[in-house]
Amino acid sequence: MKRFATIVALGSLVLLAVFLLYPLALVLDASIRIDGTGAFTFGNYAAIVKSRYYLGSIGNSLLAAALATGLACAIGIPLAFCLARVDVPGRALLLTLASLPLVLPSFVSAYALVLLFGHAGVVTTALRGIGIPIGSVYGMPGIVIVFTLTLYPYVVMPVLAGFQAVDASMEEAARNLGGSQSYAVRTVLLPIVMPAILAGGLLVFIEALENFGVPAVLAEDRPFLAVDIFKLFAGESDANPAAAGALSVLLIACTALALLVQRHYLGKRRFSTSARSAPAKLALTPGLQLAAAIMSWGIVIVSLLPFAAVLMVSVLRFRGPVLTWELGLDNYATLLSGSYRPLLNTLTLASTAAIATMLIGAPIGYVVARHRSRLSGLLDFVGMVPFAVSGTILAIGLIVAFNSGPIVLTGGWLILVIAYVVRKLPFAIRSSSAIVHQLDPSLEEASINLGVSPSRTFASLTVPLMASGLVGGVVLVWITAASELSATIVLYSSRWATTTVVMYHAIEGTGAGLAAAAAAVLILVTAIPLLLVNRRVNKQEATVI
Repeated sequence: MKRFATIVALGSLVLLAVFLLYPLALVLDASIRIDGTGAFTFGNYAAIVKSRYYLGSIGNSLLAAALATGLACAIGIPLAFCLARVDVPGRALLLTLASLPLVLPSFVSAYALVLLFGHAGVVTTALRGIGIPIGSVYGMPGIVIVFTLTLYPYVVMPVLAGFQAVDASMEEAARNLGGSQSYAVRTVLLPIVMPAILAGGLLVFIEALENFGVPAVLAEDRPFLAVDIFKLFAGESDANPAAAGALSVLLIACTALALLVQRHYLGKRRFSTSARSAPAKLALTPGLQLAAAIMSWGIVIVSLLPFAAVLMVSVLRFRGPVLTWELGLDNYATLLSGSYRPLLNTLTLASTAAIATMLIGAPIGYVVARHRSRLSGLLDFVGMVPFAVSGTILAIGLIVAFNSGPIVLTGGWLILVIAYVVRKLPFAIRSSSAIVHQLDPSLEEASINLGVSPSRTFASLTVPLMASGLVGGVVLVWITAASELSATIVLYSSRWATTTVVMYHAIEGTGAGLAAAAAAVLILVTAIPLLLVNRRVNKQEATVI
């Protein structure tokens, strides 16, 4: 068994060294050289520190990420608590709808809201016409709103699981000591689920900090790190790979610092419980029951406003760049009359990346959970590095690494799949290791004692036991890869353009209706597997109950 773990660990480390650490090292090297390739210098960092523009870019990015994280937690934690502990009507449907914001590319949500609530948006214009003044959605408020509405499911999912896993005796003990229900929630439940809250909040913070599409649509003249990095690397007139590398390193440092703060907090406290019995639903008064239902459904309905905006825009006619209230299917007709290749590329690349991610991530998660050693510890650390790296930065590193030399990948499909796999690998590792922790190791030991090889035991026994969790992980990776923009916009070639790239360029031009129609199709295509998985999970829960 030790040999199997060593082979998996060494093979995984080699893959991560070639396709993650080496590209990132080249980005770091470019950041400390004149013009990215010249003599050694720290002048690139000094120029950033002296620049009010770039300091403002860093400040805006951190502020937007922090505000979005706070608001996502403010709505995600109560919603997760209601889903876990309150008998909310339509819970299964509510949980499915709460997952949908992950399907829609965030920059499409941003632009749909611009068409409705921008300076000349149809809703803004209509309200002003009847004497109701309203500000536009541009700027920091709009960016934070879009981040909050699209990223809060990252808080809901782990916190919901945390509330469901709390041992009921902990809450009962607090009540028996004279504490009220609200006191037990504040002093017992919330502290116990704090790791889940921090995990979800950290994911929101990093995703918002590294997001390229939303600031590109809503920032106007405000600088943001992810947008500046892309412009400095890919700009036709002001390309500056050295400055792009320096900003990339600073962005990685910000996300790494957030990870270290979280680990420091968790390392000083213990949160485990025996979890002998799951907590029961709360016995609330009819008034509180109604309030919980209204709050839960209200949060989800508001978060689906970008979906409604996209669907509305997709069936409205445009006169040039101007949106009208005239209904029609012109946008879908234009979309269907064009090439289907971007949609096929999206489905092909996302499917390949999802399968490859789980094929690589499941063995890594197994080794990390089952075999504690310095090698597995190193693998665990390196496997989490992509969590702190934005798609734009990884894409830049891959281009620099594989644009020439013995291995040339630029311009093809493989470099896109590699970027997706590396970016989503932490999800696969964490979900796989969490499942393995719940499996009794004596089953594997018995199989090996009967003469079955460790590798065959893993493939024929452990993987089937992990199947339900792996399917969920595949769907999550598939959905997020299908809506990926930050890495794709840097790496794609004309032959391998995806639906998100088509939407982004349509939004940049005058094809907003086409972008909305493409987004509606992408929503339908990516939502189907999500709905099927949630339906299966809900059936399993009902069977257990």
